[in-house]
Amino acid sequence: MRSPTRRRALAALAAATAALVLFGTPVQARPEPPARVAPLGSDFLWGVAASGYQSEGHAPDSNWSRYVAQGKTTDPYLNTVDFYTRYRSDIALAADLGVRVYRVGIEWARLQPAPGVWDENGFRFYDDLIAAIRAAGMRPMLTLDHWVYPGWEVDRGGWASPDIVADWTANARRVVDRYAAVDPLWVTFNEPAVYVLNETRHGGIAPTAVPAMFDRIAQAHNAIYDHIHAVQPGAMVTSNVAYIPAAEDVVNGATLVSRIADRLDYIGIDYYYGLSPDSLTSGYDFTDLWKNPLQSEGIYYALAHYARLYPGKPLYIVENGMPTENGRPRADGYTRADNLRDTVYWLQRAKADGIDVIGYNYWSITDNYEWGSYTPRFGLYTVDVLTDPTLTRTPTDAVAAYTAITRAGGVAPDYRPTRAPAACSFVDAVASCADPVTVPR
Repeated sequence: MRSPTRRRALAALAAATAALVLFGTPVQARPEPPARVAPLGSDFLWGVAASGYQSEGHAPDSNWSRYVAQGKTTDPYLNTVDFYTRYRSDIALAADLGVRVYRVGIEWARLQPAPGVWDENGFRFYDDLIAAIRAAGMRPMLTLDHWVYPGWEVDRGGWASPDIVADWTANARRVVDRYAAVDPLWVTFNEPAVYVLNETRHGGIAPTAVPAMFDRIAQAHNAIYDHIHAVQPGAMVTSNVAYIPAAEDVVNGATLVSRIADRLDYIGIDYYYGLSPDSLTSGYDFTDLWKNPLQSEGIYYALAHYARLYPGKPLYIVENGMPTENGRPRADGYTRADNLRDTVYWLQRAKADGIDVIGYNYWSITDNYEWGSYTPRFGLYTVDVLTDPTLTRTPTDAVAAYTAITRAGGVAPDYRPTRAPAACSFVDAVASCADPVTVPR
């Protein structure tokens, strides 16, 4: 049997060689690492993010409420962190951080409880929520679909039915018409590839319907993109990808991004986990998320990857964060504050190297319902839903760190990451293995 070290080296060589065959030679050599990093500037969009179903509570009938009722999740939903009644105080927490963007989801199931029936109370909730974001000095980023659709649409076949495109677009048009005047940033579909994966895992669609779901998401995105621009000239619209190291162009590029690229005003990227030869044999854990390898410099590689593919399009990190197990310290010793500062350093490095990154959202402002479990904790403010009936928002060490970052426009000029970059990263295999980023001594 080959040694683990040799297996990893061979795997790295194979991945790099395959990438060279597929994509040609690497780009030109990177600039030398600067001794000091510049701030990201006054126009950079620092933000926080949350979704509707994961944080609101008081959830109406939907595909996800049915998955919970059918026992397909680890934990009951309860009312998650009850953003529905506590949104004003959570928005105030975000404003105190100094961020400029607050991302939320607009839940279709809350707005349209039955075919042809629209709930004005549901719209009024979002009216008040968006008004509160703006009053706090932030710009809303509105997600039209964060993996949840009404129960009556489940009964019609969900994404397995060709009729869902017309149903989805009808709801999305109402949302756009109501809120375009406040000039939000738009996300049409959150992480479409993971959306499709979860629908398959939970029985929302059969595996044979996967290509059709991608087709329908592309149709719906393109249709609502045109409508948004008709009513909001100059709008900024994306569908954010969950970046998958070593497979990004297959999982996200071929299935969707290439099919909607001419209707993306910016590339929205969700970056969480890295992959390098040292972590290759462990793979990814889709349940115990805190076990997945972190690689802060991977955010640089993810940005560089899309900057090469779509030159001229601005890039926005729509989600980034770090999971812990019930808020306990991670086994690798990485703190939330250090991970955040290290990540922001690499954003500043990307900008210094000419990559047009325009914004960054931390996921998430508070802990929430992580699609079936309360164990993975991502929040700047931690909330113990299962044992604390008061749902107290307790600040993590990253609150002070993010506040300092937004005030300064980044980390200090002489900052050095607490974790050295890997010699080779599968986030962007050819470029990183042939010419890895380095940190000045």
